[in-house]
Amino acid sequence: MPSTHTTPPAGRNRPRAAVAMKPDAATALLDARSLAALGEVCDLAPPPVLDDFTTDRARATLADAELLVTGWGCPPLDEAALAAAPRLRAVVHTAGSVRGHITEACWDRGIEVSSAAAANALPVAEYTVAMVLLSGKRTLERARAYRTERRRDNWLATATEVGNYGRTVGVLSASMIGRRVIELLRPYDLPVLLHDPYVSEEEAAALGVRSVGLGELFAHSDVVSVHTPLLPATHGLVSRELLTSMRTDAVLINTARGAVIDQDALVDVLRQDRIRAILDVTVPDSLPPAHPLWECDNALITPHLAGSQGNEWRRLVDLAVGEAGRWAAGDGFAHPVRRERLAFLA
Repeated sequence: MPSTHTTPPAGRNRPRAAVAMKPDAATALLDARSLAALGEVCDLAPPPVLDDFTTDRARATLADAELLVTGWGCPPLDEAALAAAPRLRAVVHTAGSVRGHITEACWDRGIEVSSAAAANALPVAEYTVAMVLLSGKRTLERARAYRTERRRDNWLATATEVGNYGRTVGVLSASMIGRRVIELLRPYDLPVLLHDPYVSEEEAAALGVRSVGLGELFAHSDVVSVHTPLLPATHGLVSRELLTSMRTDAVLINTARGAVIDQDALVDVLRQDRIRAILDVTVPDSLPPAHPLWECDNALITPHLAGSQGNEWRRLVDLAVGEAGRWAAGDGFAHPVRRERLAFLA
């Protein structure tokens, strides 16, 4: 969702800003176009970017900063960092989760925080919908068989379970990404079930889905797509019992966090060859070479690629530039992160 920036009113000073993230993240995200766009709405400190708030240079930069543009690898903005940044009033994050660097000290200071989570939700939702459709046609398995046998199968003998007409998709959590998945699924003949204890039946109906219990979601869906954030209450939420209750040949898609699923139980169920899995996240995210998931032919494992990558990073920066411009113009953030909602965010 590209976002146009708002230029501060004439006569108003542009806020002093600095960039704080890993140098390689800055190289990936902030090309000349992006830096020029940021420079139009704020007075940007010169490179290099800040990746350590304890150095003399960092403290000198922080002393003047009113706005921080942060990204992957930004150090925590703890009390010591904030003490070096007496003028800091806002943070614009060019990625999704702010848990790694926004501390209680930031909220206590009253610092305003914005995140590009909304921009990052779209490619994750696109990946999910693509996998729903591809798995319905059993595309990867049939392509593998075609490559091996070098001849077409009898398409008139295709099993009636193959296809995407009337296939039920279960969405676990109406998170920002979960809602985008629901939105993108609307043009298809795919009824959608939703489990989210914080969403009423009326709100689910407004989303065009049916609200169900957790057990029903897994037992009655042909595809279950996991979009719940990893919280103490959701660690291992997708249990052995839920996995074994899934329909034969059902598909589990996980683009959230690996630890939301009981991974040992998933391996056992996959070995029974009853269900399939599409996993963009695992525990750990980079599986050891000898991990048993690699041996499950009915598991497609991708290297955490659903989120923004390549040219999709520009969408993140466009949103961040727009947020910096809005804040500089006194209009507030369009995508604020609220302290009271942080416990429910990824």
